[in-house]
Amino acid sequence: MNRRTLLLAAAGLALASPALATTAAPIRTQWTVRTSEGFDALCFLGPLSGKPFYADYYRDELAAFLPLLNAEAKAALAIVAAEAERTNDLIGANLCTRLSGGPDGTLDAVIAAFENVDTVVKPPLQAGPYALDAQEWAAFMRQRPLVLTVLKGMRDAGFATFRRRYVDSRAAARIPALTSKLAGVDVIAEQERLLGRRFPDPSLEVILLYFSKPHGIKIQGQRFLTHLDYPDQIVIRNAAHEMLHPPFDMAGRTATAMLATMNRDPLLTRMLAEHDPSFGYNSMEGILNEDTVQALEQIVSERVGVGAVPAERWRKSDGGMHIFAAALYGMLKADGYDRTGGNLEAWMTKALTAGRFTPVSIASSASAVLGLPTDQLWRTP
Repeated sequence: MNRRTLLLAAAGLALASPALATTAAPIRTQWTVRTSEGFDALCFLGPLSGKPFYADYYRDELAAFLPLLNAEAKAALAIVAAEAERTNDLIGANLCTRLSGGPDGTLDAVIAAFENVDTVVKPPLQAGPYALDAQEWAAFMRQRPLVLTVLKGMRDAGFATFRRRYVDSRAAARIPALTSKLAGVDVIAEQERLLGRRFPDPSLEVILLYFSKPHGIKIQGQRFLTHLDYPDQIVIRNAAHEMLHPPFDMAGRTATAMLATMNRDPLLTRMLAEHDPSFGYNSMEGILNEDTVQALEQIVSERVGVGAVPAERWRKSDGGMHIFAAALYGMLKADGYDRTGGNLEAWMTKALTAGRFTPVSIASSASAVLGLPTDQLWRTP
């Protein structure tokens, strides 16, 4: 399973435009904003694991909470963390996605859902785009008793009360302010225009968490998780990004042909082999999915007035690994696709047929966007 997450390494980038664009057309996107104790608990597993990738954001919180956690929960967590390290698993992000078909309002609700996994968790998960194959499901179930032990330990340590000290006052101010800001932003209309398909549901739910750094996480349904303290433009860019996954059928003809092409590209294959696996894009399918979405999201973000400067964004984000995103963005802009829209899958099929995704073409387009010579597009870490 390719975990699709937006790592917010570009959170501090300059904006291409400082204000949100306005439009006379009716706003199609119907926003809701809320918090979730259950998802915050799942995300806190990342910092609790001790992995610096997460823990560096939460040193004070860990110092306060870890002494409250019982020995059994700590032992189970150590096993879960070791397995996550071995498999390059994003502990909290994947659990949020897999459990998001059930209730998430409280930690108790998440525990109850996990205890009744066959009736509460499995049916919505396996019916949607994040369905697990037999091997993935078996691995998930092997981890289940360990994760339950950790979650119950967190409950017994008073996680609900602990979390409120960081969330309640922030949420009381943030939710109404963000709701007001989002009311005039129509990301779904832009996404539909670029993908060439209409979303059956124009609703978009933003779930604000405290323990989610550094991720923005797409979960089941038209919902995503983001951080309470992220500024408006980051939340909007999360929304512009996450709802685009997947940009087309990742098992379809176009994706299959694109993957065959990308797997023959020496630059992309070297980048995939050498990049930091903590970022989570550890297969060429993951790169195709994520980078296609990043290219489209950059266009959506620009059109609603919150786009990062492309060259700065992709030179800095995730160690500079999103070369294909920059290349695809450059090709789409060169064709005027950002203005006209269309059917993305059809556009990519046509571009493939025309030979526009050769190694030379990808490197040339990425070079133009990033402002780097082609031989400096990827530097071995």
